[in-house]
Formats: sequence, structure tokens, C-alpha cells
Amino acid sequence: MITIRQERPSDQSPREVLLDRAYGAIRFRKPSQKIRAGRLPAEGLSFVATHRGRIIGTVRLWNVSAGGKAALLLGPLAVHPDYRSRGIGAGLMSHAIESAQRLGHGAIILIGDEPYYCRFGFSAAATGDLRVPGPFEQRRLLGLELVTNALEGARGMIAGNGSRIPATDPRHTPSASPARKRPRAA
Repeated sequence: MITIRQERPSDQSPREVLLDRAYGAIRFRKPSQKIRAGRLPAEGLSFVATHRGRIIGTVRLWNVSAGGKAALLLGPLAVHPDYRSRGIGAGLMSHAIESAQRLGHGAIILIGDEPYYCRFGFSAAATGDLRVPGPFEQRRLLGLELVTNALEGARGMIAGNGSRIPATDPRHTPSASPARKRPRAA
């Protein structure tokens, strides 16, 4: 049985292993990582999928300013290769979206493939005037308004504005730290 639950501090190490397996070293060079670096995820919006106590999926949401508008940045979403095509990623997405809406957030932004994310309501319609740090494909910058017109008039750079991670914080994760020694790509 697959369970989706709130991420716990003890999930940090297996979560990192899962992300390394799913994305490799390139995950540290993604534009969305530049936004997340040095920040804590949004309160109550970090989830893992487990099977028999093993972490097999993960998703987090982060507080951002989207051209002056409050929003959340979703990512990374990852599912262990042995568990893909079983609806786990979709389950994590739905759980994250419903949780963000329940907590009163107005919009979620992500960088991803519209054919996958459109089934959750994401599109590039409200993100055309937004940018992220570094090179990216504008068509892959997608938004979902949880509140009507939450991204109306949003233009400019998307920047992290959530709580910063203190170096001594037990939630300090390697992926959130720009100081982490990054593995070399093969």
C-alpha cells in the first residue's frame, strides 16, 4: 500500500538519495533550484510517498514572489524508477495542490512539461510575463491559480521569499544548500 504523508526530518537522507537517483547532478543546475537554494519549504507543504516504510516519492512547495505576487513554487517532484507509471506522481501532485488550497495559497508555479501538468490545471497562460534565474524555456513555466486571478499582472523575476535555512537547523538539507559539494556529471 502506498501512503502519502507529511515529510519528517528523518526523511531527509532517503529523500536526497531518491532525488539523486531521479535527477542526478543536473538537479543542482536547474533554474528552480536557484530559487529554492538556502530556503525552507513552505510550512506544511512537503510530502513523501512511502511503500512499506520506504520513501518512493517526494514533492515540496516553496514560498516565492512571482513578479510581486505571492505564490508557491512546486518541485522537485520525483518518484523512484521502480514505482513509476503507477499514479504516485499524480497522487503527490493532487495532494500538494489540495493542501496548498486548503492552507489558503493563491497560486502554484512550476517549470515542467505542459502535457503532463495540464491535467492538474497548469498552463502557461498566466506566466508569460514571468522569468526565472538562468536559462529556461518560457513555454515550460506553468501556473495554476487556486484563487481566480491570483497571478493577474504578475511580471518580472520569480524569487524565493520563504524562510532561510540556518546552517545549524536540523532541516538543513544538502539540496537546499549552495555550499553542498555537487557530484560531477558523467
